[in-house]
Amino acid sequence: MDYFLDVVLPIPLEKLFTYKISEAEADFIKEGMRVAVPFGKSKIYTALAYRIHQNAPEAYEPKEIYQILDEHPVVTQVQLKHWAWVAKYYMCTLGEVIRSALPSAFMLESETLILPNKNAEVDEKELTDDEFLVFEALQHQTALKISEVSDIVDKKNVLKLINTLVHKGVVLQKEELYEQYKPKLVRYVKLSEQYEDEEQLAELLNELTRAPKQSQVVLSLFQLKAKSTKPIPIAELEKESGSSRAVIKALIDKNILEEYHIRKDRVQFDERSDESKHITLNEYQEKALEDINHGFDEGKPVLLHGVTSSGKTEVYVKLIQRCLDEGKQALYLLPEIALTSQLINRLRRYFGHQVSVYHSKYSIHERVEVWNNVLKNTEKAKIVIGARSALFLPFTNLGLVVVDEEHESSFKQFDPAPRYHARDAAVVLAALHKAKIVLGSATPSIESMYNARTKKYGYAAIVNRFGDVLMPEINLVDIKEATRKRRMKGHFSEILIKAITEALEEGEQIILFQNRRGFAPVVECTTCGHVAQCPNCDVSLTYHQHRNQLRCHYCGYHMALQQACLACGSHTLDNKGFGTEQIQQELEQLFPDVSVGRMDLDTTRGKYAYEKIISSFENQEMDILVGTQMVTKGLDFRNVSLVGIMNADSMLNFPDFRAHERSFQMLTQVAGRAGRTQKRGKVLIQTYNPYHQILQQVTTNNYDKMFEEQFYEREQFKYPPLVRLIKITLKDKDFNKLNEASEWLASSLRNVLAAQILGPEYPPVARIRRDYLKNIMIKIPRKQALAQTKNSIKRIEKSFNAISKYKSVRLVYNVDHI
Repeated sequence: MDYFLDVVLPIPLEKLFTYKISEAEADFIKEGMRVAVPFGKSKIYTALAYRIHQNAPEAYEPKEIYQILDEHPVVTQVQLKHWAWVAKYYMCTLGEVIRSALPSAFMLESETLILPNKNAEVDEKELTDDEFLVFEALQHQTALKISEVSDIVDKKNVLKLINTLVHKGVVLQKEELYEQYKPKLVRYVKLSEQYEDEEQLAELLNELTRAPKQSQVVLSLFQLKAKSTKPIPIAELEKESGSSRAVIKALIDKNILEEYHIRKDRVQFDERSDESKHITLNEYQEKALEDINHGFDEGKPVLLHGVTSSGKTEVYVKLIQRCLDEGKQALYLLPEIALTSQLINRLRRYFGHQVSVYHSKYSIHERVEVWNNVLKNTEKAKIVIGARSALFLPFTNLGLVVVDEEHESSFKQFDPAPRYHARDAAVVLAALHKAKIVLGSATPSIESMYNARTKKYGYAAIVNRFGDVLMPEINLVDIKEATRKRRMKGHFSEILIKAITEALEEGEQIILFQNRRGFAPVVECTTCGHVAQCPNCDVSLTYHQHRNQLRCHYCGYHMALQQACLACGSHTLDNKGFGTEQIQQELEQLFPDVSVGRMDLDTTRGKYAYEKIISSFENQEMDILVGTQMVTKGLDFRNVSLVGIMNADSMLNFPDFRAHERSFQMLTQVAGRAGRTQKRGKVLIQTYNPYHQILQQVTTNNYDKMFEEQFYEREQFKYPPLVRLIKITLKDKDFNKLNEASEWLASSLRNVLAAQILGPEYPPVARIRRDYLKNIMIKIPRKQALAQTKNSIKRIEKSFNAISKYKSVRLVYNVDHI
């Protein structure tokens, strides 16, 4: 009887593919194992085993699998269920979810190797020049990769050349699979067994008197052994003895020292700590914990609405401790990697080595280790802290999910697919595991608060700051008036400069927020008005002073700053607008003796860049920190007394239905960084429109008023949470074809769907990376069946793809677009 295996390939194809397997393989293979399978003419992919059955495919002759890569499944049943939900809900393929979820080290790709044919008799005269170059190279090497052949003959496309050589029998082709993950082995050293006897040892030291460096190494080894019983790494011995590796190697060669390797995890945390058990909560936190547990008892997700600096983390710690006492795993999701570095230190203090971290700044190998630890439910992966990708880890016994700063738009994945929202996907994950989930924020999203008010979620609130510290005093500074009276110094009002001076005199720290990186967003010629534009996107190039170049923040295109206007040749170039770099420069001119740091995408590119900036600000090595929205999120700095917002209007006037909600959240969050200890903090918001309702609500910290106004507006204009949104973006390099295709798609959607269809319309940036963009927005009422609507959209997409002239137009779905 024949057996077949359905596999999921990590490519954006809707269907599962079926391969033929033997009875023995059918008995061995389990769902969630990786298998290498041939696909296409010569490619080999790593696929995920999905289902074993005995129904042969009708449309094609199934191939046999190449090899089984695992002894045990690397993906659990619950994960596959969750991934299938993500694929269905966010309208993408399961292959795309797997490509995003699995660490890339698990996804083996084939690399074609060209080997010399040892049995062939080659007549060199019959070879062309290029063929001879390859043949000659193979006389000196055992194998060549495609890329190496490309370099040898200096041509990009060499497949035809290789095929000719294979045909002539000169070379053989071999597909090789490379396992990318290699365990980290640390080299240790110990004294050879024969010298453990005291007499032998005395004799050895006597012998080494003529070799003082070697003698020093042996003595240092004794000192290290006396200090601790742990194995001694070669690196540590080298440092302690002040000698070189060569001296240690000489001792190993003489069999005086023995070298051995121990496999070690790349990320090591401290020993166990019991501090979490000694946390005492205040009355407001206790009440919130009680409300959360009440919500859990009803089997609901719970929204924790606690003002900034109210001690939400301590409440989470109590919940995590209870989860660990039950022997279960806990997942702590954060919107930004910047937040993890500060929180890791706090959680490590409470839970020691039980904390693992998972996010994109970690190397492939580190991520594989965390994956394996979570899968095996080891002691060191009881608590996982991570950004949104940590949601895909193979939890086997998940008991609690904490989504901190749940309102953050960073939880939404934008590119590539799956374009999922980690908060919503976490609620589904918790339901699949029958785990508890708590969503926390000082400024909850309108959707979550609506769910809490309609009793879909449980609700808990902390209205007072920890230690009864007063909320910061928030003042609006009218810069329209100050500019008119010429009272601005650069982009600083007199009031802000005075406040900064006072804070510095008292030895306190300051955070300044400007939501734009770079030096200036526009470089304009004052003679002809020409602005340097990106050749690939419809945006002006941003000037970055430290590199003296103009950069596009969409596609990465950059060019050196021109000395003269490219249109008229005039030297009258002027900067318009300002970013974090310009603020930093102005501060250095206004306060020359003060240390100013900057935290934005440009300064946080390295692996430990966040930690360096945050720890140096915590240790008061910097007086002023200038940053983009990274500085607004949940960071806890004890000595910050003043927060300055350079320009609040740019956020308020954004063409987006969430602009006001986001502005309120961002301004409240950044204000919450001030005065987190006994002294009351101060916040200054510079604006051209101090009477704006949102700014007035921020100054009084009136979340309820903001919620009611925004909810009323969304009711009137039909926006979430009262409807569901699906945004379809069409992309093509041909402007006219895109317009025609988008009109066809929009009219088809209007004919079939009962929902409201907006568009097609150009987005604010209508061309990115040479692709023109057009958006269609579908508003689906809550009462309407979402699954049926999505099926209808997919059917229309099939008809759309059947039209040959629209073949090149790409459709991108964004469900619950934010």
